[in-house]
Amino acid sequence: GVAFTRNPGNGDAHFYGEYLINAQGEDVVAGIRTPASINEATKTEQNKGEVSLEKFMPKVYKELDGIQKKLEKHYRDMLDIEFTIQEGKLWMLQCRVGKRNGPAAVKMAMDMVKEKLITKEEAVLRVSPAQLDELLHPIIDPKAEKGAKILAKGLPAGPGGANGQIVFSAEDAVAWNKKGKKVILVREETNPEDVEGMRAAQAVLTARGGMTSHAALVARGWGKCCIVGCADISVDLAKKTMTIGSKKFKEGDYITLNGTKGFVYDGALAMVDGTKNKILNDFLKVCDSIRRLKIRTNADNPADAKKAREFGAEGIGLFRTEHMFYGENSEKPLFALRKMIASATTEERKKALDEMFPYMKSSIKGTMEAMDGYAVTVRLLDPPLHEFIPREKAQQEIIAKSLNISLDEFKARADALHESNPMMGHRGVRLGITYPEITEYQVRAIFEVAVELLKKGKKVHPEIMVPVVCTENELKLQKAIVEKVHAEVLKKAKIKKLDYSFGTMIEIPRAALTADKLANVAEFFSFGTNDLTQMSFGFSRDDVGAFLGDYQEKKIIPADPFQTIDQEGVGQLIKMGLEKGRSVRKGMKIGICGEHGGEPKSIEFCNAIGMTYVSCSPFRVPIARLAAAQAVAKEKVSKKK
Repeated sequence: GVAFTRNPGNGDAHFYGEYLINAQGEDVVAGIRTPASINEATKTEQNKGEVSLEKFMPKVYKELDGIQKKLEKHYRDMLDIEFTIQEGKLWMLQCRVGKRNGPAAVKMAMDMVKEKLITKEEAVLRVSPAQLDELLHPIIDPKAEKGAKILAKGLPAGPGGANGQIVFSAEDAVAWNKKGKKVILVREETNPEDVEGMRAAQAVLTARGGMTSHAALVARGWGKCCIVGCADISVDLAKKTMTIGSKKFKEGDYITLNGTKGFVYDGALAMVDGTKNKILNDFLKVCDSIRRLKIRTNADNPADAKKAREFGAEGIGLFRTEHMFYGENSEKPLFALRKMIASATTEERKKALDEMFPYMKSSIKGTMEAMDGYAVTVRLLDPPLHEFIPREKAQQEIIAKSLNISLDEFKARADALHESNPMMGHRGVRLGITYPEITEYQVRAIFEVAVELLKKGKKVHPEIMVPVVCTENELKLQKAIVEKVHAEVLKKAKIKKLDYSFGTMIEIPRAALTADKLANVAEFFSFGTNDLTQMSFGFSRDDVGAFLGDYQEKKIIPADPFQTIDQEGVGQLIKMGLEKGRSVRKGMKIGICGEHGGEPKSIEFCNAIGMTYVSCSPFRVPIARLAAAQAVAKEKVSKKK
């Protein structure tokens, strides 16, 4: 038999395992036969008719149970054990730390802390970021599931829920997935040749096999929804059909799986966010009690801000003003922006900015309100302006008419904006230097929103961040505009005080090298690690895919520097910038807001150098909370050694 000191599928603190009479261990793992449970407490629908080892060989079972308890107490972890019984004598074959899925890992860690088997620090190190990610996956809407009839029951081998169309081969799963279809791979049992199909599928359902079968082990490793040993289903691979009772399902029919309970339902039941989980939230609170780094989010709209707050974000580290020009309801602000870009005089530009102003305020207000008192770092307009020029002639004619100029004149103005290297061109702070009114309007929108929210009794902490800075003098010119507008807004609103912070984004190597000078003006730094990596390596992040794979395969570089911080090069610039900034401004608030803000190894680096916070996408916030706690826990473990 094969057994676990606790259930690897859901974390229950019961001795859990399976055995087969007249068989070898390989027969249990292969999933060719559905085994019996080792005890009465963990019997399932599939093996409830089988005799448990506890009943069949009570004396041997008692000996085995005593051994597993000793082993778990000694190793202080859930263990995977293999045993054989020959002529009534128990032989222990193997003992190792057992694999487990995300929900089980979190539950075991929390239970073992309560049992005083491990410390809080050890608990957070027991859950990998990938395992935590499993708990963030969808589950079946409880309301929909409550009214649904259970068609079949199997063993709950992989967490969460999934719905999709049935396919019966790994090849079909891959092919359908490429067409954008959500599929569930149904097999009698799986084998290693099915791995790519399992990867492409939303979930896996097998007729045979136990919790230690191939399908269960692979799905558990990936955190993929999976049900095995579902004896209620009959699979005909030749006809591509599955029969449950009197109902026949063919390829393409929809079913829904609850991998946590092992239930199969007809049709596509509604799914919901799986994060409303008490054990998950309790575990993250343990992480919060250990970590030093604050966790913020990158959010540009109220919905993302609210979602990030639900995940535990402690503010916004990057609000991109240009995102009002993308997506839903962006037509009018985008039209005003295009007019501003095509303007030839300050008067024309200010007129277009007047049209944009209400949209600026609206975009900022909802997000700042959703943060409910936490700091919101608003990055001033950053991208190259030519990106927003329309290519369609009809759109160009509309803008030309609104500016009262000819189409030829509009095209001439648009052509003048063309740049050979726009990512290093007229963008970011350079726009504010050339056109001070662009900075002025954005800052006025931020301050007016803050005043309006203050008057409603809300707490606000706006932080104004100037991007693409490389010299102290750029910041001085921009700060003068900010201070002027701040005074004007206070006077107009008839209030005496509105706190704010003025800072900069460090994304140019020169800014990191001269950070002590920038700190004379900036009150905070945020490292834009995407562009800092791009400029340090000389790799275009939009074109790097053409050769980066070769670089990693030939071990020229150890990892994609756009995914994890290059500590040897880019990391040294960040460390230098941090130290130089704090040499001038003690205790200066410093964070990062690039893609690296949600990547565990990068977070560990940020913790080690004493950064204040990391900022990441809303759905990466729980991962960042865990990674920040693990960084501190690793420090404590290494000190003990």
